[in-house]
Amino acid sequence: MSIKSWILTFAAMASLLSPAIAQDKDRQATDEAAIRKAVEAYVSAFNRADAKGLAALWAPEAVYINPDSGEEVVGRDAIEKQFAAILTDAKGAKLEATTVSIGFVSPSVAVEQGMAKVIRPDQEPEESQYSAVYMKRDGQWLLDRVTEEAVDVVVSHYEQLKDLEWMVGKWVDQDEEATVITECNWTRNNNFLTRSFTVQVGDQIDMAGMQIIGWDPSTKQIRSWVFDSDGGFGQAIWSKKGSSWHVQQTGVLPDGRKSSAVNIITYIDDNTCTIESVNRTVDGELLPSVAAVQIIKN
Repeated sequence: MSIKSWILTFAAMASLLSPAIAQDKDRQATDEAAIRKAVEAYVSAFNRADAKGLAALWAPEAVYINPDSGEEVVGRDAIEKQFAAILTDAKGAKLEATTVSIGFVSPSVAVEQGMAKVIRPDQEPEESQYSAVYMKRDGQWLLDRVTEEAVDVVVSHYEQLKDLEWMVGKWVDQDEEATVITECNWTRNNNFLTRSFTVQVGDQIDMAGMQIIGWDPSTKQIRSWVFDSDGGFGQAIWSKKGSSWHVQQTGVLPDGRKSSAVNIITYIDDNTCTIESVNRTVDGELLPSVAAVQIIKN
């Protein structure tokens, strides 16, 4: 066969295949829409507390595994009884479901991946990710098996710490002798604020350190921990008074002596604050206060 003949033959075959491919895509689009409607019907039946309506969406020989008890029930009648019990126990609960993807194993088998959320009165929502296998029977897509895994709920203390969000950014305190640079950032999930600081005298770093600010759920207080490059460390409790934060700090100096102070951070605007330190002691001896110094966000 010549090259020209081969090209003509290939072109003819491609022209025959194109309609088939297009038809297959159209069929899958129709089937996908049908499965999405089945998901909507499932949610609607659950929210009506309609156990019979839920069971009708499963294949006659389907297998349902209760995600809470691990109990396995087989067949539509057994599934209906199972849901009747579940809906009785979960009175007032509402279901939300979001389809993430739908893949086709064959023209009559599809797998839907999704996220589900059960909302109960006066309780935290329960979220899970699920994989549902659908079988096409007599033109209808029916559930054959569903597996669920609970979604770990990430706890965030942002609500308790958000009043300190204005601190995020780079701050500079500078005079003729030294420059103090502080940089504040959120950690992942907004559970802590970290403040790194450096004290620069001339062109040399004299000291550096790190402060971590977080919410203590056991005492319902904002707390912080600080560590410096000289070997000193401390901890503090934060309390808000008007536009100021009073930070009651206790610590240990590098030589082992104990220290304490009340550091007062006053919010002026999102780019300006003042810091002063009062009631300063080292080993019980009272030290002079440090007057308020204005800090500017860089």
